[in-house]
Amino acid sequence: MANIKAPERSTIPNPTVAASGATGLAASGALAKIGHYRWTICALLFFATTISYVDRQVIGILGPSLQRDLGWNEQQFGDVVSWLTIGYGLGFLFAGRVMDRIGTRKGFAGAIVLWSFSAMAHALAATTAGFSAARFALGVGESGNFPAAIKTVAEWFPSRERALATGIFNAGSNVGAIVTPLMVPWIALNWGWRAAFITTGALGFLWLIAWLLIYRPPQQHPKCGAAELAHICSDPVEPTFPVKWTQLLRYRQTWAFALGKLMTDPIWWFYLYWLPKFLDARYGIKLAQVAGPLIAIYLVADVGSVFGGWLSGAFIKRGFSVNAARKTTMLIAALAIVPTMVAPSATNMWLAVAIVSVAAAAHQWWSANIFTLASDMFPQFAVGSVVGIGGFFGAFGGVLFQRATGWVLQRNGSNYTPIFVVCGLAYVAALLVIHLLAPRLQRVTIGPETAA
Repeated sequence: MANIKAPERSTIPNPTVAASGATGLAASGALAKIGHYRWTICALLFFATTISYVDRQVIGILGPSLQRDLGWNEQQFGDVVSWLTIGYGLGFLFAGRVMDRIGTRKGFAGAIVLWSFSAMAHALAATTAGFSAARFALGVGESGNFPAAIKTVAEWFPSRERALATGIFNAGSNVGAIVTPLMVPWIALNWGWRAAFITTGALGFLWLIAWLLIYRPPQQHPKCGAAELAHICSDPVEPTFPVKWTQLLRYRQTWAFALGKLMTDPIWWFYLYWLPKFLDARYGIKLAQVAGPLIAIYLVADVGSVFGGWLSGAFIKRGFSVNAARKTTMLIAALAIVPTMVAPSATNMWLAVAIVSVAAAAHQWWSANIFTLASDMFPQFAVGSVVGIGGFFGAFGGVLFQRATGWVLQRNGSNYTPIFVVCGLAYVAALLVIHLLAPRLQRVTIGPETAA
């Protein structure tokens, strides 16, 4: 398999000078003069993630209507939505490598073109096979989003800011989940479900224009000043070496990240695709009424994403080690999710919404930190590939869970209780696995002798 190489940086300043420059700025009280263009880049990542989640969630909002119009049963719906996750997982095997090899500017642009065309292609489908093909292509395209975004954060932010930046762009997933129930029912009720797929798919091309106009690596960007560049480069210098993709599987840290994703990513997929159906089956909430409860859930989840990223950074500032800060933050999130087991037993819809809202917020809290583990444990030039491996495992966990969910619901009369029990316990179990495999979050050292 071809080697993975770090993106070339022909204009990198002397790292020692950059680091000492940042220190000197802080010492002189000039830290406030450091630029903030990196947050503009973070905003671009936020909007890309928002669009990604709009495109993938449309079918969940329209799920009850599509089942009635096209005659799908629960198992057929589970099979159709799982094809996005299959494409997503397979795409993740290569997306990280692509971002590491050609850089995020070209890689991200290609990914959003593919997923936007695929999202619009749903409007041409009339059978389960047609929908499955469109879902698969959408998944392949969207697999580029998180490897590109995580790699961009690693390039534009020092380590102490990465969890917060990740939490901010990851909050776009919740904004997408809020925007979708506002847009899609209105479009579908007025112009039909095909128009909903076309309209939402076209959003990606607007983002593409902004990305190509704005994005450059920090060392080449005219709006990234010397002080901000010194701040970005203030971490200890990491030598870079080519490393084979398969080499990463030899590290326990890779498996800690991958298995953590395998055990928890499927829960978020379940929320995206089955919450509208759960509210319909349990409380009779139809397409025109679904916006209120879903907006409430994902607004709370948005707060969890940003706060979870901020909290681990706050722990580090208080003297916690990176290991203690990340795992303490993830433990709080995992424990907050446990009560979601009782959501199907809630006596009214808003009580169930409150329970699921806390679980969704805690998932995003968890997600901001588990993504940051990749840059905690691996050198920057391997981060995209490690995130890709983890995404592959998370996606295929999602395929299994989606198909199992459809099978369970088809056979037990849409009783969601066993599904929510798994959702409640998954994170505590995942954190235990992560801690056993990476008890200290020890950073991997990759050099010429190990990369061969």
